[in-house]
Amino acid sequence: MIRARRICVTAVAVLAALAGSPGPVQAQQPPDTGTLSASDENGLPPGWRIDGEGAARELVWRAPQPVPMGDARVEFRAGERLLGVPQPAKDGRTFRLNLAEATTSGLTSLQVTAGGRRLDASDDDRGKASRVTPKQSAALPANSVDPGKPGSYRTVSGEYELDPVRLPGYETPIEMRAEVVAPKGATGARPLALFLHGRHSTCYKPGAEDDVTGDWPCPDGYKSIPSYRGYERDQQLLASQGYVTVSISANGINAQDAGADDAGAQARSSLVRQHLAHWADWTARPGTAPAAVRQGAKADLSRVLLVGHSRGGEGVNRAAMDSLYPPPAAQDGYRGPVRWKVRGTVLIGPTIFGQNPVADVPSVTLLPGCDGDVSDLQGEVYTDGTRGISRGGALHSAVYMVGANHNYFNSEWTPGQAEAPAWDDFWKDEERPDPVCEPGTATRLTADQQHKAGATYIATAARLFLSGDDRVRPLLDGSGKRAPSADPARVLTHAVGGRRAGGFLPDGPVKVTGARLCEAIDPDPAVSCLPPETVGSSPHFAWWETGRETGRRAVDLKWSAPGTAARITPAKPLSLAGSKKLALRVFVPPNTTGTKLDVSVTDTAGRRADLGRVQVDGLPGSDRTSSYWAREVRVPLTAATRAGLDLKHVKSLEVTPRSGSGQAWLMDAWGWAPGTPAVKAAALPRVDVGRTVVKEGDSGTVTYRIPVRVSGHGSGQVRVYVLDPDSGAATEKLVTVKPGSNPVDVPVEVKGDTTFGYDVQHDIAVKAVRGAVVGAHRGGITVENDDPEPVITLTPVADRVREGETLKWRLSLAEPAAVDIWQPVRVLPVTDGAELSTKDVDPQWLMDYAGDVPDPERPLSRANLWVWTNIPAGSTSADFDVVTIQDQLAEPTESLRLALTDDDAEPLPDRPVLTGTVLDAS
Repeated sequence: MIRARRICVTAVAVLAALAGSPGPVQAQQPPDTGTLSASDENGLPPGWRIDGEGAARELVWRAPQPVPMGDARVEFRAGERLLGVPQPAKDGRTFRLNLAEATTSGLTSLQVTAGGRRLDASDDDRGKASRVTPKQSAALPANSVDPGKPGSYRTVSGEYELDPVRLPGYETPIEMRAEVVAPKGATGARPLALFLHGRHSTCYKPGAEDDVTGDWPCPDGYKSIPSYRGYERDQQLLASQGYVTVSISANGINAQDAGADDAGAQARSSLVRQHLAHWADWTARPGTAPAAVRQGAKADLSRVLLVGHSRGGEGVNRAAMDSLYPPPAAQDGYRGPVRWKVRGTVLIGPTIFGQNPVADVPSVTLLPGCDGDVSDLQGEVYTDGTRGISRGGALHSAVYMVGANHNYFNSEWTPGQAEAPAWDDFWKDEERPDPVCEPGTATRLTADQQHKAGATYIATAARLFLSGDDRVRPLLDGSGKRAPSADPARVLTHAVGGRRAGGFLPDGPVKVTGARLCEAIDPDPAVSCLPPETVGSSPHFAWWETGRETGRRAVDLKWSAPGTAARITPAKPLSLAGSKKLALRVFVPPNTTGTKLDVSVTDTAGRRADLGRVQVDGLPGSDRTSSYWAREVRVPLTAATRAGLDLKHVKSLEVTPRSGSGQAWLMDAWGWAPGTPAVKAAALPRVDVGRTVVKEGDSGTVTYRIPVRVSGHGSGQVRVYVLDPDSGAATEKLVTVKPGSNPVDVPVEVKGDTTFGYDVQHDIAVKAVRGAVVGAHRGGITVENDDPEPVITLTPVADRVREGETLKWRLSLAEPAAVDIWQPVRVLPVTDGAELSTKDVDPQWLMDYAGDVPDPERPLSRANLWVWTNIPAGSTSADFDVVTIQDQLAEPTESLRLALTDDDAEPLPDRPVLTGTVLDAS
């Protein structure tokens, strides 16, 4: 293999240890002159390249087709390890990740993912589709009250627009625009529901079929996409039932959140609270309110429901947190008092990059079974992640909607209804139609069916959280009831919190016999809950920012014959006193039916009671759905009472399979009783991680500490993940936090030098474990290189040869660098005489550098030869070779021209263009 080819192979090694979210980089269009395409397993995969110079060096992936702007974060990965979050270019196809943390660690594979879905996978990489025909569950019995029915109030609508606001970290001010829909003639103050849309394209060109952008403000000739108007039908339903509603615009955040450590969550929270502050002002002084507000009923700011879609869901979750536990002033765009009370949240297909649900604010999370954007359904963490954090009284409901996609909850994101171009986010494969989510299948919902079902469950949350109507709770808490207004959608629910007690939790200290205690998030197949070859995925096991996560587990039952009991014994006996039933959250493989499990409990005196048998069916699923999702099943505790068990001291739980063979996963089990308790938020400490940017300096060693702020009250525990800047691996520790102390002490040593390198990020991530909340979950020390990149020169070594010999040039540095230096070399057209052609060079050389052997023959300058060569760290030179072949034809002297170029393939103006000459061998 020629030397330059060996140099290019090290491109893989250079990228190995990128970790975390890079800072903003300039998005540029890829050059049209072609890129190096590797022909074997050692090169960069098709579509990838190294770009840029010096500290602006980037890893670039170009998608075969545009990737729509969405809520899931596009991520570059090496196998299962997160490399970083690339910046999108305006073309919607090109994504760039700054190589600020490049090292020489090994790299197994490059991947592009979004919401757990591979964006760069070929058909062979996508796994095998399930051969089982999806089965739709039977309709559940109707609930006694249907919140989806319109109320008796007439409604009025209007919009307001206020002066834009500036938010920390966002250069362009954010618009203050909203649509109000309110009841007309309603007496007294009425509860307020605020809607926040997700991350979508911001601008479109009228008359152009697919011309959308992520700019803000919109360029000339473009109009803003009114995403905030997409919930008008939901607003109309709520207003008819007596609620005041407002839906706010966040295009300015969508256009600028790509470089934020939290993907814009804090900015969205600030925007929500800016609007709520205005509503508090208008309530106090009605005459100052805009006309759209004055024409409707007065709002009651003591009863607020926040509804957020996708990244808007994470935004309103943060707004609920910030309303209880104030964020650091430097990170927040709202500084005023809290004059409202958030009684609950509705989160529609939400992201949860921060892994930080608010435990003491009730929530409903809608999980769309055919979500093609946030396709891992990571919003399940808003339910699972609240366990053990605080008092446990707030109800947290997960609502799985079979056949719903991500976009159609918003009519402005729905084709045929939207003002701007819109699309079905669930991705299609013409050769392999999805049996669950393909439009027209029995399980896929139409846009109107989906929107109507979504409106029904938003109204259910409003009725429970704002109006206190416990009759609608069975629609949300796993009781197995349906709202006829949502038909024909099949909607399933489970919950934690509320009037649940005890808790057999695999996450805590627990002994399991007769089954396997598995890790939800771990790359090791031996301990992970779902093996790598699993068809489909589980929302319960959505990935976080580290390769593994301590503490999130399940009980894996697998049997080939009935009768082997799985026993779960917690470290301390549990109390189920006051409970009516035992509620278990269990999931089985999709498309399976009839899994039967017997359930029993034993107290500390050894008394055992068989509580009954449950049956669990799988959800309709395919290889493209996250359908390993737990069903809630319950057994009465009456048998335990008859047997004289001491329900205050329950020692263990047994689950015994009664089907012939099968597999099931137990997420948890709780004592359950009807009713919705009053919720009072605990006084908790809050942890926020900041970011400090420093220069590396020229000499000496300076120790910096990652900025971490602990505020609030009380004491709690968080887990701190320290991300190694070289390998990307995470080390972790459990830390007790309380205000006035600095327990999260992560020192970073910065050694000064005069050798060129790249910027380096030393990051940590924090997650609440018990008795604490986490706001800004990620931050660290960014060390900026302050040394100039060495000048590269190109000189000939053998630039006049005969056919069959090798042309050679040398790329040289004046001094070595601390990192690999990549420099593109381009073959230019010859201006005088005959040019070397594709038939004059070794075919393997062409495969290595052009990706193929062009046919018919053409000049080398037309063979897409734009080659990135690498000078390894510590070296000062590398050679670029062109291998020629000898033929039997009499030919004139031929030549080629070489030039060093910038990252747009344009020759550097201050560097010479060099010529290589090949003489005929005859």
